Amino acid sequence: MSSDRHASPQQPYGTAYEQMLEKVRYEGAYPTRERADEAVRLVLAGLGRQLTGDERVDLARCLPLEAARVLTAQIPDTRLLTGWAFVKDLAARTGASQATTRWDTGSVFSAVAAYAGTDLITRILHQLPTGYALLFGRAELTPAA
Repeated sequence: MSSDRHASPQQPYGTAYEQMLEKVRYEGAYPTRERADEAVRLVLAGLGRQLTGDERVDLARCLPLEAARVLTAQIPDTRLLTGWAFVKDLAARTGASQATTRWDTGSVFSAVAAYAGTDLITRILHQLPTGYALLFGRAELTPAA
């Protein structure tokens, strides 16, 4: 009996992450799974630099293992970025246009929201500065003055 039957898996990632990539690929209309994977890694790394505390831990628990690793591998930044500054920062890191990066962010956050659920996303949005609600596909509500 051979003990190496799991040495060469058919898929490089777990099934849950593959499903996440397919969701992102569909939502973002990306031509390949590799392009969707690039978007997921970029956006989750950025989110990992912004998110702290219980929300970070709870989100990591909801995501597929590979996605959770990308999120939690980042050291949280002491400087919190608004939603728009988040997109600009990611664009600067990759050299991509801000429009492309905004698209990537929305596509990935749509999948993240599906895994996390409404209550956790609401908690995350309360922790982050303004501008993230729109990136998650929600209305940005502000209190009346």
